[in-house]
Amino acid sequence: MSRRSTPVPDDRAGHVLLVSSALGALNTANARKPLSRTGRASVLCFFPGWLTSELPLHAVAWQALATLVLAWRGALRSWKGWAALGLSAWSWATLSTIWRQSTEASAILDDALVEGLGDDLVAGSVPDVDHSDLHIERRRIIAGPVARWKTRYVQSRNLSYGDAGRRNQLDIWRCADLPLDGRAPVLLQVHGGAWIIGNKEQQALPLLAHMAENGWVCVSINYRLSPRATWPDHIVDVKRALAWIKANIADHGGDPDFVAITGGSAGGHLSSLAALTPNEPMFQPGFEDADTSVVAAVPFYGVYDWTNRDGTGRSDMDDMLARIILKTTRDESPEVWNDASTMTWVSPDAPPFFVIHGSNDSLVPAEQARSFVAMLRAESKKPVAFAELPGAQHAFEVFDSPRTISSAGAVHRFLETVRKQSGHEPS
Repeated sequence: MSRRSTPVPDDRAGHVLLVSSALGALNTANARKPLSRTGRASVLCFFPGWLTSELPLHAVAWQALATLVLAWRGALRSWKGWAALGLSAWSWATLSTIWRQSTEASAILDDALVEGLGDDLVAGSVPDVDHSDLHIERRRIIAGPVARWKTRYVQSRNLSYGDAGRRNQLDIWRCADLPLDGRAPVLLQVHGGAWIIGNKEQQALPLLAHMAENGWVCVSINYRLSPRATWPDHIVDVKRALAWIKANIADHGGDPDFVAITGGSAGGHLSSLAALTPNEPMFQPGFEDADTSVVAAVPFYGVYDWTNRDGTGRSDMDDMLARIILKTTRDESPEVWNDASTMTWVSPDAPPFFVIHGSNDSLVPAEQARSFVAMLRAESKKPVAFAELPGAQHAFEVFDSPRTISSAGAVHRFLETVRKQSGHEPS
């Protein structure tokens, strides 16, 4: 005897829809504006806010599918179902607003470049950049976090640049047909992860693919992580990788005289610190004579001060930094904390900077990026561009989204302008 499926009772289906719609609306509200920016709650708000703010149309589709299924099962036969539908309608409208805001990133980034580089950019000093690359590519965005096409540009994997095993390994990204005897510009990527987690395969893949596709040689590195590693091991490894690049990148088609650096979060801290401390002996033990200078830096959502000197940072980071990263408190070793802070090293000799941050960053306050940029602009003789992207969370450019695609194009334009200004453009 066959059984016929029976709908879930009206009240139960309506209750399930109401609960799921309320959770969806709460998640949408958090994506629109983080519910917390302090303490552990800020970390809990980050992950769902990050995914939803970069994939709002995916969230609409998922919520709509759940609503249709439960409506078919009788949810709209109760007042709870109709209340849930009202919540969902608000959520979908807000998610649509989040999507529209993300598609405006290109214009904001373009304005930042114009402000930072002035007539050099406006006059067309980046003739080789195809501006059509900045348009929104639907298939890439639909694939989102699961897209893996980018890795086709990795030509050399797990090359050793130091003696710390896999934590001192790097990958080289380049087009397969790039001449090995060429002089392609070079970009070093430093991953984030709070100086504790992460690896070279996890961050900035869309940016590295974009740059490789446009004739750059890119290098992504691992570095020693805490708690096993103690500061300054992390920055020493970044410097050691730079020294390796200067000595070896020509064998891979790269120009050792034109090396830029980028990174996100902890990588934003390390890349900006490396850029402001070229050839600094305290960060180059045993290889003090190696050249570790860079021609430009593009830090994403970085931490620029561990001392919180102007109150724009997060004081609740102190315990983690003291216990896990530095293994000493600020009172015990103030000079170590100070030397580890990017802001300490701002000077007139800073290379060109393009600082990018999201206004919705619940892990690293955008206010610290603004403060860092103000310091750079007051001291540096070189251009400083700054883009604060409305609605962007921490780690927004990890996978393909409108902001990611636009950011990759903007970074390319910035670095190509620096390249032209420095006289390193192709003959």
